[in-house]
Amino acid sequence: EKIRIEIISFGLTDSRIVSDATIQQLFVECRLYNFLAEETPLSLPKPTSGQRIHYNYSNVIYVDKANNRARREYLKSMLLKPDLHTDSLRFTVVSDPPEDEQDLECEDIGFAYVSLREIFQKQRDIIEQDIDVFDSQDDSAVIGKLKVSVEALHALRSVYEECKDD
Repeated sequence: EKIRIEIISFGLTDSRIVSDATIQQLFVECRLYNFLAEETPLSLPKPTSGQRIHYNYSNVIYVDKANNRARREYLKSMLLKPDLHTDSLRFTVVSDPPEDEQDLECEDIGFAYVSLREIFQKQRDIIEQDIDVFDSQDDSAVIGKLKVSVEALHALRSVYEECKDD
């Protein structure tokens, strides 16, 4: 009764991010709809083009009936109403200002998505898969690849069985 999310690594393609000297440290946030935002505990130095930085960060979102009814209800509505735009986990790559420039804000530089509905439709978890990270200023431009695992199929099946019983 849980969804396991792993943020493994991130690599940049040739993009404005590579040449932007103000972007030095990066961390990744993961958000499920409005419920939960988790971020990698470390921000790591921006990789050069062709290299990857490794977060090896893992997180579990509990969706059991007893303690997490709201999250379960959300998953139910997502499976039952395919028109929702909220069926994805959103990963945000964030630029963390350097220690000596703490007056600067954290800045979202890119977004990547994993569709929970697609995991359910394909009946397949995502294991160590590279997903495209799109530029926050131009959502048609890919700035890098984020390697993630999302293990949600078991929880989604459980929620779906519950839907059939209701």
